[in-house]
Amino acid sequence: MQIQFFGAARMVTGSKHLITTPKGTKILLDCGLVQGRFDNKDDLNRYFGFDPASIDYLILSHAHIDHAGLIPRLVKQGFNGIIFCTPASLDLCKIMLMDSAHIQEQDLAFVNKRRKRKGQETIEAIYGAEDVEKAISLMQEVGYDQLMKVDSELKFHFTDAGHLMGSACVHLDIKTGTGKSKKITFTGDIGKYGDSILRDPQEFDQCDILICESTYGNKKHPVAIDAEAELLSIINHTCVEKKGKLIIPAFSVDRTQEIVYLLDKAYNDGTLPNIKVFVDSPLSVKATNIMREHDECYREEFLDYIAKDPDPFGFKNLHFITELEESKSLNEYKGPCIIISASGMAEAGRVKHHIANHIQDTSTTILLVGYATPESLGGKLKAGDKLVNIFGEEYQVKAEVKSLDYYSAHADYEEMIRFLKCIDPNKVEKMFLVHGEYENQLAFKERLTNEGFKHIYIPNMRESFDV
Repeated sequence: MQIQFFGAARMVTGSKHLITTPKGTKILLDCGLVQGRFDNKDDLNRYFGFDPASIDYLILSHAHIDHAGLIPRLVKQGFNGIIFCTPASLDLCKIMLMDSAHIQEQDLAFVNKRRKRKGQETIEAIYGAEDVEKAISLMQEVGYDQLMKVDSELKFHFTDAGHLMGSACVHLDIKTGTGKSKKITFTGDIGKYGDSILRDPQEFDQCDILICESTYGNKKHPVAIDAEAELLSIINHTCVEKKGKLIIPAFSVDRTQEIVYLLDKAYNDGTLPNIKVFVDSPLSVKATNIMREHDECYREEFLDYIAKDPDPFGFKNLHFITELEESKSLNEYKGPCIIISASGMAEAGRVKHHIANHIQDTSTTILLVGYATPESLGGKLKAGDKLVNIFGEEYQVKAEVKSLDYYSAHADYEEMIRFLKCIDPNKVEKMFLVHGEYENQLAFKERLTNEGFKHIYIPNMRESFDV
């Protein structure tokens, strides 16, 4: 049996891992879009490195675009198998993949207009709405802890990864001979413990082969109570003292709702200043409605809060914006306010326009609340760059830039090690670290070695291993 890595290899994006079974069945774990600023990003998103039509099954860990965003491209290129995912992931993919297609169209229209002026060839979107619709039609729901017998060779089940609504660890059981099988666990992205909304990551059974994310393999999150206090401090500094705008790039699903939930609590206890809060993302509005339908994903404390406040995502002064003209009008809004808008890495969507319009205003604060790849606009702002490129134009960074890593959906290295405590490291034959920057992976490998794990590999792009 072979595992080959076609994405999220020494990088935190584009998750794609291909398993070829002894009988030649091809199982693709995730099919993510490469995000961020890479010289070869377009090639990585257009050319898979394998024949999409040869894939028998796709098993999706969760709906984030860097894990699911290339599924329509896979379908466009010939894939016609079954896509397995959790019910919440299916509901999210319906809106997130269509949103991805629309963002491509919008951003390419802007880019192609500039390319035409320069006499350059225009660029075609990697997929469209019809490809999304075909992809959704191939998806099949599998609930947490439900054993799915796919064929005589393969069975699998999902456990809750606590990273995103519907996120899952994938546990494969593949027959390798008479009475023999290999158990392969793919963690997907591991959520942090004590999330405001989601359940903690779920324990799982022993595996032979482990494919593990490593995003924060060398980082510790601040404690939650400090982050909540810091959020209110930043709001007061920006909106009360400077009378400016606080712009928060946030992923439309989970991170936006978590921030709104914390603001809802602050409003209810009287600590939120009397300012307008705008959630400027059609996707966030749709995602918020979906979140109300999947209480199987939520922790008890959040369910208890809902019992007291039936709408944890709504309070006075909170406004959800869907129309483009309303979004544009925020640039002319004169009073202090909070603008929460996608995407979290500030690489696409409406937030990129808000940043471009306010980045040279000293009264503005840009607050980064999750992981951003170093090459992304969010990553460059986080690194302290004083000159950034947005839509092909250079901007001086005069706005304040703040960061609150607690709101990342990824576990830190201590939480990932805690998550792996449920298995015996001596029984893991091979462990592969994916979805991490190489320096962080090296640090995490050392920590895992100290925990007793052996035979730890950090695969290169397209590197293959026999297991």
